[in-house]
Amino acid sequence: MVEQTSDIGAGAPEWPLRPWLLAGLLGLAGLLIHLFTHEKDDVPWRVAVAAFLFFGSLGAAFTVERERWKAPAVFAVVIGVVMAGLAWRAVDYGDYLADEQYGFASGIVATALALPLFQAGFVRRRFATPYAEIYHPIWTDAISAAGALAFTGVAWVALAILAKLFQLLKFDFLHDVMQQGWFGWTFSGLAFGAALGVLRNELKVLGMLRTVVLLVLSLLAVPLAVGLVFFLVATAISGPSVLWQATREATPTLLACAVGAFVLTCVLIRQDDAAMTRSRIMRVAALALAIVILPLAVFAAVSLGLRLNQYGLAPERLWGMVAVIVACVWGLGYWVALARGGKAAWAQRLREANVYLAVASCGLALFLALPILDFGTISAANQLHRLETGKVTPDKFDFAALRWDFGDAGKRALARLAKDRNARVAELARISMMQTFRPSPSVVVDNKARADFKLRVQPDDPALRELVLDHLVTEPWLCDDTCVALDLGASEDGRRKIALVTGDSVIPMELPSPPRGRVTTVDLDNPSTPKLKPGSTVKIGLVSKHYVLVDGKPVGSPLD
Repeated sequence: MVEQTSDIGAGAPEWPLRPWLLAGLLGLAGLLIHLFTHEKDDVPWRVAVAAFLFFGSLGAAFTVERERWKAPAVFAVVIGVVMAGLAWRAVDYGDYLADEQYGFASGIVATALALPLFQAGFVRRRFATPYAEIYHPIWTDAISAAGALAFTGVAWVALAILAKLFQLLKFDFLHDVMQQGWFGWTFSGLAFGAALGVLRNELKVLGMLRTVVLLVLSLLAVPLAVGLVFFLVATAISGPSVLWQATREATPTLLACAVGAFVLTCVLIRQDDAAMTRSRIMRVAALALAIVILPLAVFAAVSLGLRLNQYGLAPERLWGMVAVIVACVWGLGYWVALARGGKAAWAQRLREANVYLAVASCGLALFLALPILDFGTISAANQLHRLETGKVTPDKFDFAALRWDFGDAGKRALARLAKDRNARVAELARISMMQTFRPSPSVVVDNKARADFKLRVQPDDPALRELVLDHLVTEPWLCDDTCVALDLGASEDGRRKIALVTGDSVIPMELPSPPRGRVTTVDLDNPSTPKLKPGSTVKIGLVSKHYVLVDGKPVGSPLD
């Protein structure tokens, strides 16, 4: 059945000035963003102003109307101020916070959920707002934004072609101006605003586009429903443990499936019963998709719980826990709605549940974005408890995570461990405090103190040995078993040159003289090549190379 297209405001007269106003608004915002952040994107107040301009101008572009501009202006200012505050916090306290990027992303989620609610007049009517008046703006915003982005990309392609054409005539002005940062921001704003204004003037066309998009998306509903039901049945038969044995990414995979099931459920139930498909297969698919959200979320929760039990809390795992809780609540809300609706009104109950759950999710996202909960402090306390109670040994404890991933709370915890009565814990904590870069979390190596390395220095030099150990304790994966450091002498700037032989490889590097500084790794695969000059002497000759010999056989690249 073809969806009805009685959009909110579809009968409103076209606003001819809208494309020009939105192009000017977003173009000016883009130019100001560049001016405020050019080569100064690490200054908190400048980044905050840029965030205010970006989100405030977009909020106004999606909500302003010819006869209704005061409330949209207030809405735009509010979301601009909120996002500006989050941006300022992320930049100014980035070294002290454990999750500044997640907090900022949570603010974006809250803004995205608040936009269609504001457009539908939810502030005035609250839960009396008809579901259709919330449903329409969601898809209208998504389609118009996608269309404006597509037009912006096409506009850049057309501009690039014109620049090439003018270059054929030796006019490089257009090509040169395209390389300027201010032009990129301004032109993108102008193109996006103009396209958005044109699309927002054609709500009837957008209504037909929405119908087409929803019909295409509904084609995915049946196969996804069948696949997810089969997956849950197979999992129930074989046991859920097969999920975490097969992959370490079970939680995000399950959550992605739950989100997909939710989106397609909303696609199929539409804005009301009249617009809902009459196909019995599609209705059964919608019912199945609504049912499987909760089991998928529960499996994701179990998967995450196993990981938390194994590794303890971390800021990103706490954010993952929030996502799992939201998915479980949404799935449970759907089950309650289906039970209340029965055979006749289950779709209507799902629509009502969507409104309540969306409002609650928006409030939760805004709460988590604000500086109220410190996931770094919570995670650091949990990790210290695991270490102190012996649930994890010092050799397996992730000291680097405290140093790099838990913000200021993690650094304070690490400083506390550096004074621990357990000498090994204290030494490993001090080693992590010496790190100058974050070791890759994918590299799993047991913690090592200085005495744990099987290191031989040739010729034997106690001072050089201490320099090598200073470096190895912060990068223990360089010497998993036995390793030999060959003294290659001093460089021109006083650094000690060595060749670290480990396994079947040779790693040439320059170690700083005390006090400790940055280690320079020497690249032997790209030696400097002499440049041929008019008077250069060119002849054939034999050049001998110095190699590291292990048991009389050369290893690695030549040292010369």
